[in-house]
Amino acid sequence: MNGWGMTDRGAVRSQNQDSFALELVPGRDIALCVVCDGMGGANAGNVASSIAAEGFMDYVKNGLLKVSETAELSVLIRQAASYANSMVYEVASVEKECIGMGTTLVGAIVVGDYASVINVGDSRAYLINQEGIHRITKDHSLVEDMIDRGAITREEAVRHPDKNLITRALGVDSRILCDVFELKLNKGDSLLLCTDGLSNIVDDETIWKYAQDTDKGSCCRRLVELGLKLGAPDNITVVLLEK
Repeated sequence: MNGWGMTDRGAVRSQNQDSFALELVPGRDIALCVVCDGMGGANAGNVASSIAAEGFMDYVKNGLLKVSETAELSVLIRQAASYANSMVYEVASVEKECIGMGTTLVGAIVVGDYASVINVGDSRAYLINQEGIHRITKDHSLVEDMIDRGAITREEAVRHPDKNLITRALGVDSRILCDVFELKLNKGDSLLLCTDGLSNIVDDETIWKYAQDTDKGSCCRRLVELGLKLGAPDNITVVLLEK
């Protein structure tokens, strides 16, 4: 298992409120990663995303010591997100400058050929291979709900003025509702996690094309560079795992 990650504040924002963490366990074919996109005034978004990413990773690493079979990973990843939520919520409840802060979260635990993926908000996870690109997660956003109702098309959602409004965020309530996905990875498959700073300006087909480069290590950098070239109105974070 190989992995890479990169984040950039983009071409417009003065601060990077995204956070990510990536850890590979040598000799055990295990990879852990998380990507968070914070929200809130002043530094609060940055605080929320960094607390969530650190809390999620710490919980997963400790929990893996007690996991005996892959079927338990989905339970562990839910617990890790819940723990991260409680950490952000607690700080937001006691620190005046952090009131109302929150963050998206998309994370993955990969053990061998088994992957468990979780998301809250509109940060995404994709499965990528030679056959194409498949979005694993579903955005918790206003425009995604409108698509489900048939009010707008997916093409219209790309240009919708409210495309950045999310319907779920980690840290804004004492409990969090997450979506968990289980999948099997084959040799050569990749998982790509990103914030909407990438997915809002780079289409899925282009992401797939960039991920086909034999130099996988440069994929994250080149996607961030593409985002910057396109104007990067938001922070951009990309994490890539290759089986």
